[in-house]
Amino acid sequence: MIRRLCLPILRALALGALSMPAAAQVQLTDKAALDEIVASYVDGEIFPLLYVRVEDRDGRIIYEHGVNNDELVPGETVSGDSWLRIWSMSKIVTITAALDMIEDGDLAFDDPVSKYIPEFKYLKVAVASGGKSLTAMSETSDGLNGTGAELAALDCPYETVPADRPATVRDLLNHTAGFYYGVTQARCLNLAIGAQEIAQASDSDDLIARLASLPLIQQPGERYFYGTNTTVLGLVMERASDQSLQEIVAERITRPLGIDCLRYGLPEGESLYPRFIGEEGRLRIAEPADLDIFASPPPGYAPKSELFLGGEGMVATTAAYADFLNMLLGRGEANGVRILDEMTVEALSGPHTQLDNPYGHNGWNLWVNSGLLGNGKTGVGNLWIGGGYEGTAFWVDTQRGLIGLINTQVHQAPSGGELAVERIREAVYARLEPAE
Repeated sequence: MIRRLCLPILRALALGALSMPAAAQVQLTDKAALDEIVASYVDGEIFPLLYVRVEDRDGRIIYEHGVNNDELVPGETVSGDSWLRIWSMSKIVTITAALDMIEDGDLAFDDPVSKYIPEFKYLKVAVASGGKSLTAMSETSDGLNGTGAELAALDCPYETVPADRPATVRDLLNHTAGFYYGVTQARCLNLAIGAQEIAQASDSDDLIARLASLPLIQQPGERYFYGTNTTVLGLVMERASDQSLQEIVAERITRPLGIDCLRYGLPEGESLYPRFIGEEGRLRIAEPADLDIFASPPPGYAPKSELFLGGEGMVATTAAYADFLNMLLGRGEANGVRILDEMTVEALSGPHTQLDNPYGHNGWNLWVNSGLLGNGKTGVGNLWIGGGYEGTAFWVDTQRGLIGLINTQVHQAPSGGELAVERIREAVYARLEPAE
């Protein structure tokens, strides 16, 4: 694989001999043991590759280690400069740019989506027979998990009713607008969105036309339901600014911060790792149908693509994404460049949805954990956490001044990988101590 050094100019200056960063507040002990833990997930064929990186607030690397399964991913070992598909880690980038637009008065939280996308003015809401809300029938707040007769009611056909009110920019930020992925328990909705082949749209106008033919899965503002809301937010931003999302992100985030390798569309001459999926306890190369988030083929990453999926479409190197996280850690500022006001970052991470979840709460698509772990124990809490569909993950630790990334490229790792990110993160913290 071809690799390109993507060290931001500002970061390079900060790390140069003329301007040494402040001493790290923490240091790692027993790196060899942590390396062994990271490698065990690749040796055990949980992941085809794995790269872990932890930095302090000055951009100094506290820990990094990359390892490949040589049979599945032969050649160069994954590193901080390896290109990865980051999927939903695109969302917080899009949301950051949207919040910057709101600060500048180019958008407002309570603007109706249809103000910018009139094609969505008359979207209907899908309901089960008898008019019952599909998401109200679910047993959890983040998916349709009803049972028995309830799920039977979600089968074909569904009915549609008018929306009670327009969806707003705030709804898009909170995943309460009613846009969804093609993986619900409502079979007809999955078939409908799959038929539109969302990720294969030629450009934003084409994507809007395809989405306009689909109903919402719930009334706007009804509840949190994770879906394509951030992608629609990107479309709103494009219409509001008369710029592409690529241009918006570059103008408002990556160019001011000097970040080159966080973008839509893979640069010419670069390549990505194969897609993997876990099946029956083993890893294999994924077929397009295996990545069923849109119930249709996943997006491509052609260098000159004109489709920018704000919720799923970015590629990045881990080093570049770390530079973006460094700005969040700095409460909207990095290396003397301010992207967001501090109060905006406070709101970004503040409690907005899933307020009764014992594991944490959602900010604007930024999970803030309580410290309760999947095994019932308690670990490090108050972390800002996010992740992507093919196993990319990050956290921001504002209390200790750290950012971390645990990245792979596999959807649905085999058994044993369910809590891997959480376990690796806890293993990192178990080996951190105050710097001397």
